[in-house]
Amino acid sequence: MENPMNPLFTPVRIGRYTLPNRLVMAPMTRSRAAFDGTPGELAAEYYAQRAGLGLIVTEGTQPSDDGQGYLTTPGIYTPAHVAGWRKITSAVHDKGGRIFIQLMHAGRMSHPDNTPHHRQGVAPSAIAPGTGMFTATGMQDIPTPRALTTEEVRQTVADFRHAARSAIEAGADGVEIHGANAYLVQQFFAPSANTRTDGYGGSIENRARFAIEVATAIAEEIGADRTAIRLSPGTAMWGIDEGAEGPDLYRHLVAELDKLRLAYVHIMHQGDEPLLADIRKLWHQALVLNRPGRARDQIGADLASGLADLEAYGTMILANPDFVGRLKADAAMNEADHNTFFGGAARGYIDYPALSA
Repeated sequence: MENPMNPLFTPVRIGRYTLPNRLVMAPMTRSRAAFDGTPGELAAEYYAQRAGLGLIVTEGTQPSDDGQGYLTTPGIYTPAHVAGWRKITSAVHDKGGRIFIQLMHAGRMSHPDNTPHHRQGVAPSAIAPGTGMFTATGMQDIPTPRALTTEEVRQTVADFRHAARSAIEAGADGVEIHGANAYLVQQFFAPSANTRTDGYGGSIENRARFAIEVATAIAEEIGADRTAIRLSPGTAMWGIDEGAEGPDLYRHLVAELDKLRLAYVHIMHQGDEPLLADIRKLWHQALVLNRPGRARDQIGADLASGLADLEAYGTMILANPDFVGRLKADAAMNEADHNTFFGGAARGYIDYPALSA
C-alpha cells in the first residue's frame, strides 16, 4: 500500500526546477551511440521510458574529441550531436520528465582506437592508469597519456563551457559535470595522477582548481541553477589515489562550489561517513546521494535521516523503466542483464517490461 507521506514521492527544488519526486536516474554508460558521437536511434525511447523519475541524469557525454574514452559514447559538441540529443530531450519532456546531460571528459581513461581523431589521451600528467580498455579489436592496455599544457587546461575548461551551451541548445534542463570515477576532473584531484608544478598541481587548492574553473565557466554560460557536479570522494580505481589530504581537498572543493550556488552536488558514496556528514554541512543546495549496491529495503533511508535531498539509483532503474511505480506499488523488480549493459541494440535497453505490460 502506498504511503502518501513517504518523502520519496514529495516534490523537491533543484536549481530552477521543482521535481515531482526525489528519485534520480544515475548516469550509466550504455555505449550505443554512433561512431561520430550522435546518440543512438533508440536512446529517445530509453530515456522517455524513465521520465517518471524526478530527474534523469544521462550517460557520460564527451565535451570534445579529446574527452572520449570508450567506444560509441555520445558527444555534445557538434551540430549533429545537438540534433540527436534534441530528439531525446523532447521525448522526455513530452512525458513530463526532466533531464540533465552529464558532461564526462575521460582524460587518461581513453584509447586512441576509440576516439574520432585517434590521438593519445590527455591528462594532468603523463602517467598511465595501469589498466586495460575495450576497443573494437578487443581489450588493449591504455597508453600513457600526454600531459596537458597550462594553456590546454584552459582550453579544456572552454570545451566544457561550449558543451554545456550545446546541451541547453539541445533542450536539456541542465548539465552535471562528471567529477567522479577516475575521469579527468578526479585525475586532477589525485597526486597519483597529477604531479603538475603549475597552478593546477601541488596544493589542495591547486588540485581543486580545474573542477572549480569548469563549474564557474558553465555556471556563467547557462546559469548556476542549471549546473551540477558529481563527486566520488575516496574512489580508488584505475590508479587513482587521493592520498591523506583527499578528504580535506573535498571539504575545500565543496565549500568553494557552494559559493556558486549550483543546482546540486551528486555524491557517489565510497564509505567515508564523517566526510559525507561534513559535505552535508558545507553544501547549502540540494544533495543527491548514490550508494552503489544499495539494497531495495534501504531506498529512502538517506532522505528519512536528512542526509540527502534526493537518492540516485542505477542498475535498478536500468532494469525497471517504471521504477517509481514499482516502489509505490511495492511490486517486484526486474533483474538486470549485465551482458547487455554496453553496446548492442534494443535487447537489454528498451525491452525491460513495465508493470502495466
